[in-house]
Amino acid sequence: MFIGRERELAALDKMYRSNQFEFAVIYGRRRVGKTALISQFIRDKNAVYFMGIESNAKQNLENFSRSILEYQPEIQAETSFLSFQAAFEYVFRLAEKERMILAVDEYPYVARSSKSLASTIQLLIDKYKDSSKLMLILCGSSMSYMEDHVLAYKAPLYGRRTAQMKIQPFDFADTCRYFRNFSHEDKALIYGIAGGTPQYLLQMSDKLSVEDNIKNTFLNPASPLFEEPENLLKQEVREPALYNAIVTAIASGASRMAEISTKVGEDTSVCAAYLKNLIALGLVQKETPYGEKVSRKSVYAIGDNMFRFWYRFVPENNSIIVRGAAELAYKRIEPHLSDYMGKVFEEICRQYLWTCMLRGKSAVQFKDLGRWWGTDPSTRSQTEIDMMGEQDKNTAVFGECKWTNEKVDTGVLEMLVKRSGLFHYKQIQLYLFAKNGFTKGCVELADCMGNVTLVAYQDILDELSGG
Repeated sequence: MFIGRERELAALDKMYRSNQFEFAVIYGRRRVGKTALISQFIRDKNAVYFMGIESNAKQNLENFSRSILEYQPEIQAETSFLSFQAAFEYVFRLAEKERMILAVDEYPYVARSSKSLASTIQLLIDKYKDSSKLMLILCGSSMSYMEDHVLAYKAPLYGRRTAQMKIQPFDFADTCRYFRNFSHEDKALIYGIAGGTPQYLLQMSDKLSVEDNIKNTFLNPASPLFEEPENLLKQEVREPALYNAIVTAIASGASRMAEISTKVGEDTSVCAAYLKNLIALGLVQKETPYGEKVSRKSVYAIGDNMFRFWYRFVPENNSIIVRGAAELAYKRIEPHLSDYMGKVFEEICRQYLWTCMLRGKSAVQFKDLGRWWGTDPSTRSQTEIDMMGEQDKNTAVFGECKWTNEKVDTGVLEMLVKRSGLFHYKQIQLYLFAKNGFTKGCVELADCMGNVTLVAYQDILDELSGG
């Protein structure tokens, strides 16, 4: 079942309907659903689909030739093009007569095996762009290769593309569409442990409990997810051991550069370069307090939920997991799940606020949302706000999120009022988010204040499911 990606499909369809030469670059992390998107798009259209493999030029050319022959069966079956230029030119010329698509998946494998391929495609685009009705799609999982050798200013193909799409993991709303049978709470838990990467979501079953899903995947040495983070790093980077050490350090609580450097045992300059690559891969996020462009208070966090869950719980329990003691490992993990879900719930609440704002249901038209942390001058102690967003110098929104079984009471609202007072906005809108609703006193205080919106988790699900 194919779900989501409506905006990407709409953009590709619009390009296809132009009936003139188009060149789309599609890239994104492995497992994120790029191939599924392309397959869905071309399924009812004239298309040549070719997936590159990690081999030499000869093997890739033979496979490419075979893909073209499947589209044009009247050509002799044993025919193979003598060069990539001949093969690509054949398709460009074929598209002079009819609208067709050429999708080259895992393009970096092909381009690495044939160093002149990018220049060859550039030459053919320049030659045929006015006469050919080809829609060319180059797709790749190697983020650095696609950005440096396809999209970058110095790349031969720079300036030729008519669109590019960086495919991101699903958000919480799309993730929920995968699972009809999970309870509302379990949908959040699954998003927290698997994230929005389609290939990871496919490992989860809504016919089982969250506990059984965790045992079957993360706590099962035979499961694809058991070694997935380490395997993905091996595919993406040259020195996976150091990358692994850095991610492990962040997962264990080292969030500042100096802390990460100390824990890993490398200079901050070395760690900075590696962290930059992890950020580009979407595995790590760099955060600064909201409103501060450059800050010594910057922190690093694992940006992908599946990686965050894996690094938080699997390595420390690895010895008993490999001995088949999934039950014991889960008993060690379970007491920490609610605390782990705090950050996940914050992200879900941010997605809710963005959805409300884009649908015209927000009192504050904020430009961005983020966390803030810093010093409270009155107490000279560190404090933080789960989310805030500024409309202008006079207007802002502040939010606090609580993933607890208890109803949220007045103390949380009073604390948010106090912390929002650290800023000098004339108009503020406060949001309280709660897993299980609010006490009567909190509801009454919010009504009395007039600038407070109370949002239960059920309200978030209702809005994200269609509004």
